[in-house]
Amino acid sequence: MKKLILWDIDGTIIVSHGSGVRAMEKALTQRFGKICDLTQIDWAGRTDTWITGEVFRHVGLPDTPQNAHDYLEAYLQILPKELRDGPPGQVLPGVRDLLEILHQRTDVAQGLLTGNLKRGAEIKLTHFQVWHYFEFGAFADDSPRRNDLGPHALRRAKERHAIDFRPEQTVIIGDTPHDIECGRVIGAKTIGVATGRYSLAELAAHQPTAVFPNFADTAAFLRQMDTW
Repeated sequence: MKKLILWDIDGTIIVSHGSGVRAMEKALTQRFGKICDLTQIDWAGRTDTWITGEVFRHVGLPDTPQNAHDYLEAYLQILPKELRDGPPGQVLPGVRDLLEILHQRTDVAQGLLTGNLKRGAEIKLTHFQVWHYFEFGAFADDSPRRNDLGPHALRRAKERHAIDFRPEQTVIIGDTPHDIECGRVIGAKTIGVATGRYSLAELAAHQPTAVFPNFADTAAFLRQMDTW
């Protein structure tokens, strides 16, 4: 039975040391002349479109479709420079190896389920040379609410692979409680990984199907996945 693996990006696949946050802050100043310290917003595990609404609320900007479009376009223009010129990021331990191993397996389909905009996801993962592993996904373009993204990912997986993936075939991987909750909403298995803001114990408290400190031990990840 083919499995569907849906990956989060920031804190799960990569760490970019705040490149996205800096790009969002600079976009706000560039486009609207406003300043917002994004550390004042609980953005971990949220979508870029949700964060946009919170930023506008903090600085008193109307959350109109045009303002959101202009802001996010500015963000996407700034993001590549922040990735290139900011503190060097990396693909997190073991992840590149896992992506390649799973890519080679005929019993696995890999996609994204991320709070990034699709273009933002492509910019980030292209920078770290792992975008080619993902043929489909669900993104912040689909909904500002992360819990809405699962059905979009399942629909695109079916379009790409002609398989109606059932919950027991689906695994959502992420570094925040929001990833775990998003998987629970669609009945998927969930893997928490403590390579982001949340500790192993904090993730375990949300009762994912499995939890790892990181993916450096790729064999342990594969053993766990192959029991499902």
